[in-house]
Amino acid sequence: MNEQVQPAGGDPLFNPLSPDFIRDPYPHYDRLRAIDPIHVTPFGQFVASRHADVSLVMRDKRFGKDFVERSKRRYSEKIMDEPVFRSMSHWMLQSDPPDHTRLRGLVVKAFTARRVEDMRPRIQEIVDQAIDAVIARGHMDLIEDFAFRLPVTIICDMLGIPEDHREVFYKSSRDGGRLLDPVPLSPEEIAKGNAGNMMAQMYFQQLFELRRKNPGDDLITQLVQAEEDGNKLTNEELTANIILLFGAGHETTVNLIGNGLLALHRNPDQLALLKARPELMVGAIEEFLRYDSSVQMTGRVTLEDIEDLGGRQIPKGETVLCLLGSANRDPAVYPDRPDRLDVTRQNVKPLSFGGGIHFCLGAQLARIEAEIAIATLLRRLPDLRIDDVENPKWRPTFVLRGLTQLPASW
Repeated sequence: MNEQVQPAGGDPLFNPLSPDFIRDPYPHYDRLRAIDPIHVTPFGQFVASRHADVSLVMRDKRFGKDFVERSKRRYSEKIMDEPVFRSMSHWMLQSDPPDHTRLRGLVVKAFTARRVEDMRPRIQEIVDQAIDAVIARGHMDLIEDFAFRLPVTIICDMLGIPEDHREVFYKSSRDGGRLLDPVPLSPEEIAKGNAGNMMAQMYFQQLFELRRKNPGDDLITQLVQAEEDGNKLTNEELTANIILLFGAGHETTVNLIGNGLLALHRNPDQLALLKARPELMVGAIEEFLRYDSSVQMTGRVTLEDIEDLGGRQIPKGETVLCLLGSANRDPAVYPDRPDRLDVTRQNVKPLSFGGGIHFCLGAQLARIEAEIAIATLLRRLPDLRIDDVENPKWRPTFVLRGLTQLPASW
């Protein structure tokens, strides 16, 4: 087994929850790509770090999700008795066809290019309100006061969450990201996940009842009506996928905005360039996604024996972890200094939104939210500076890469 391959220092090649890895995973990815591009972890997972392998795994039908069996192998036969795992087993993100096709088909209409483009004025309004609320103060936390409120408000709008219910969502913690990490959860973490899941289920069940009685022009009304049509959606699937949409609808965008702003302020030449040439913003968002992806990893399971992935044979039923953050900086695809932020970089096609049938539904919405948020901030607060660009506070999760806070002043 290749898990014995270690760098000279004796540290494990892939230790994604170590503080050093959380702070800056990219040197670790460089070593993985060079030394052991299909690495085997102590948990028996295969880790793909090169762009070609990651891209193949996400798109090839020989790889799927197989969430229930994968979780039973990792924990025990009883793991599906845990509410949080039972809920996750209904996520379209964790489903294979035909369930995935059916679930995604019910939601995809809310994310058409036309509907998303039509949200631009609303997104602009929310961004301006967030800046209006703090501008006289001279300082804010770019995560809590700015990046967090925008996507939470937009997903609340889309789901039809009433205005007077939203304050709890603005104040809710963001510690669910640990559920997605490749290191197994402790019993305490599972208990915490269960508690959060039960709270969300209780709230959304009440909202479903409200929308059955008072339908609205929102996604929950559409899904409740689909559920009533019979075999399209069970109540458990409905609840689980609303929880997924709520989490996915804001987590990744908060991180995209936060990571993008930090990257710009760590690269003052690029910040100055973007202020001088705001027309570069659309391309800059792709570069932020590539440079420091808000989602660092996605996983698949082999649905049959794989004869050759990056020179390795992988038996059926094994887990393959795809390092999106590593693939995005692979010099084989980005030969011109991939570790440098360059808002003028051409042909940037980040893998940050995944690929194949699981390509992120909200990718275009996230791009537009980040584009409007960052452009408006640079325009309205041109002398804003981040208090400490060298030692930002990263969240202690690996898959969802983002900051807990980012104080700034002007």
